[in-house]
Amino acid sequence: QYTTLSHRWGIREPLLRDIEGEVIYDLEGTDGLAKLQQFCLFSLRHNFSWAWSDTCCIDKDSSAELQEAIGSMFSWYHRSSLTIAYLSDVSDAGSLANSVWFKRGWTLQELLASRTLLFYMQDWSLVMPSEAGNHKMDPTILEELQKATGVAARHLRDFSPGMEDARSRLRWASGRCTTRPEDIAYSLFGIFKVHLPVFYGESVQDALGRLLAEIVSQSGDISVLDWVGDAS
Repeated sequence: QYTTLSHRWGIREPLLRDIEGEVIYDLEGTDGLAKLQQFCLFSLRHNFSWAWSDTCCIDKDSSAELQEAIGSMFSWYHRSSLTIAYLSDVSDAGSLANSVWFKRGWTLQELLASRTLLFYMQDWSLVMPSEAGNHKMDPTILEELQKATGVAARHLRDFSPGMEDARSRLRWASGRCTTRPEDIAYSLFGIFKVHLPVFYGESVQDALGRLLAEIVSQSGDISVLDWVGDAS
């Protein structure tokens, strides 16, 4: 019974060391902290006792914990009761698909893994009311999500990680970017259900190469290597 936050990181997001041992509502500072406070207040109002954000719920100074977090991220979002997707650059429902949230690497995994997902705009109002309490089951929002992501409705509603149609899964990610280049590969580990070591500092080519080698090894599908045109 916990909520998870899916969002585009901003400047100076609060880290574990910033909030550990503190009452977050007593803290002042960055937009990132205000976002965290609003997320926790939202969770409380909806009768959740626990809320999880990737900014401050991982000790990023510990390489072992970071490795475990990246390997477990898909299941953490999948097991949550509700994921809040906060779109800081959306002020009206008509601009949902234009949000930078749809261009980030990690948010693809968060979109697919979450069973129940609600989109909130910059003022923390719902993008659109949902009778089901789940935008992934709302026909209007679902159509927007398909256009924005290229992901079929069946995968948006009920996604299973693994090697099925690996080429399409790579295509979903091909137009996205990450702040740290290697994360383009690491953010796909959960989608393909692979467990590989994380080596920040390796090149993005090496990170993707290890991922592709694992996909080919497990699936036998060499078509994932058959790209034509500019490199993704």
